[in-house]
Amino acid sequence: MRLSCRKLTVGLVLFFFAAGLLSSVAAQQAKWEELNGKANSLYQQGRYAEAILIAQEALRVAEIYLGREHPKVDTSLSNLGALYLAQGRYAEAEPLYKRSLAIWEKSLGPDHPDVAASLNNLAALYHAQGRYAEAEPLYKRSLAIWENSLGPDHPVVARSLNNLAALYRAQGKYAEAEPLHKRSLAFREKALGAHHPDVARSLNNLALLYVAQGRYAEAEPLYKRSLAIWENSLGPDHSDVAASLNNLAALYRAQGRYAEAEPLYKRSLAIREKALGPDHPVVAQSLENYATLLRKTERAPEAEKIEARARAIRARQAPSNAPD
Repeated sequence: MRLSCRKLTVGLVLFFFAAGLLSSVAAQQAKWEELNGKANSLYQQGRYAEAILIAQEALRVAEIYLGREHPKVDTSLSNLGALYLAQGRYAEAEPLYKRSLAIWEKSLGPDHPDVAASLNNLAALYHAQGRYAEAEPLYKRSLAIWENSLGPDHPVVARSLNNLAALYRAQGKYAEAEPLHKRSLAFREKALGAHHPDVARSLNNLALLYVAQGRYAEAEPLYKRSLAIWENSLGPDHSDVAASLNNLAALYRAQGRYAEAEPLYKRSLAIREKALGPDHPVVAQSLENYATLLRKTERAPEAEKIEARARAIRARQAPSNAPD
């Protein structure tokens, strides 16, 4: 009887110990969710320096309490990498993306859709650095995985086609980029309907290709159609509408149609300031674009004021270890 009591006591101790561990893990998972959500919110606001500190803490929590190969660790690695990428801190982003890829390949196998997502992230980093020869095989491998696992007509495949086409466009490989953009557009129109926001995105990407080739007459109706879709589906004050206005304005500026470009730049800037706040990096981009137009129309004093504001925004967002 005494032995049975001892077994019972030990069993109860182990039970409560295990319950305590489970409770602690659950608490840390909740903490990770809170940190991750806060980091994402700061990222959307363009407050990258603050977001990075929170994302670093989320990664630390996941590694210590959930294990270095837990899926939440992979998510934290990807999120922190994206923040570094947004700030141009490529050397810090690369090992995070590589480690994320290694985790997924080991746990899920080389042909899993999540592996394709990690490949795409690393390719985007190389793309941003102009390391096109390294980016291309990663984009191609991710596209092949998604096509094989999700089917050739899946929306993710359409996005992957656009990414590879954008890489070709950046290299001036227009003949290779165009059929990819057109295939993505055709799929989205068929699967989603002619007025879906993703269709607008494909129209916009194809227009960018035509602009790069100086095919302005072909680009303009695509930009106008994409703008109309975004305005009707997302509302007139959405950030995608602002991006579309900016692109159409850039087209008019390239053609010397300054009077048509200026109100579009102004409206794009106003939307972005309202939606993202006055200190977001995208607002700085809009200011720089508008300043370029002002200089084209010989309004240098106005341009200088706007450029100064853009520089101030860029300086606030720059990483603390950036070179002078």
